[in-house]
Amino acid sequence: MIDFPKIEQYRENNRIEAKKALGGLPRSVWETYSAFANTLGGVILLGVAEDKRDGSLYSVPLFDPEELVEEFWSMVRDRSVVSVNLLREEDVQILKHGRNEVVAIFVPRAPAKDRPVYIGQDPYTGTYYRRGRGTTAVPAGRWRPCSRTGRPCGRSKPYREAPGHACCACPGASVCRKTSVKTNQPEC
Repeated sequence: MIDFPKIEQYRENNRIEAKKALGGLPRSVWETYSAFANTLGGVILLGVAEDKRDGSLYSVPLFDPEELVEEFWSMVRDRSVVSVNLLREEDVQILKHGRNEVVAIFVPRAPAKDRPVYIGQDPYTGTYYRRGRGTTAVPAGRWRPCSRTGRPCGRSKPYREAPGHACCACPGASVCRKTSVKTNQPEC
């Protein structure tokens, strides 16, 4: 995804998020985690800043990268912080860039059965998605409850379900019966 020695050639985008993390693990890391998991996936870089003039990325010295990683793992495994841990051990790495160390967190796209990935206890207020360079909260009412599970559907667009049928985000659903509100055509 990133040729790490050439980090200066990159800019934040829909798959890359830079966070200085000079004061410890930023609270906003969870919004970005949710957003990447609910869209295409991406990498969160702790110990990386964005140049205000041209948007290029550069590393900054982290006080204790190992402690950041430990805190991250402790929190990502806590269901009161985030709804699901999608990561394997190799998805969180400490990488060297010049004299600085950077923590890279590679967040995959969540499987449909786990979406939406949300922070806190409420999927209706804690769900985020990635749009361009920014992380955006899903507006209230955008996630529809599934007729089968009662959980929000794994789509961020307004959809309606055929009466009595499960959506494709539900575990065990074999056929998607979801239709777009806009076109009234099946979306799966």
